[in-house]
Amino acid sequence: MKKNILVIAKNNKAEALRVAIGLVLLDDTVKLDVVGELDDSPQIQEQIEVLEFANVPYEMLNDGAKLIDKLAQDLINSDMVYVI
Repeated sequence: MKKNILVIAKNNKAEALRVAIGLVLLDDTVKLDVVGELDDSPQIQEQIEVLEFANVPYEMLNDGAKLIDKLAQDLINSDMVYVI
């Protein structure tokens, strides 16, 4: 049974990006929500390139109202959630 997995990048965003990429290997549906901004470091840029290559959808959640609504909807639609 294919699962819907949500990864929420909050505290350690580089690690959350790596986890989302690794979860793609499980052949489940993976989505990434990034709370706040990502820095422009080479480490983050490399992970974003791999995310895009692996077709992992990700969304930047910066606006407070949008953040709550989007996270709530994504949580409801997920079978498993990782907050990193």
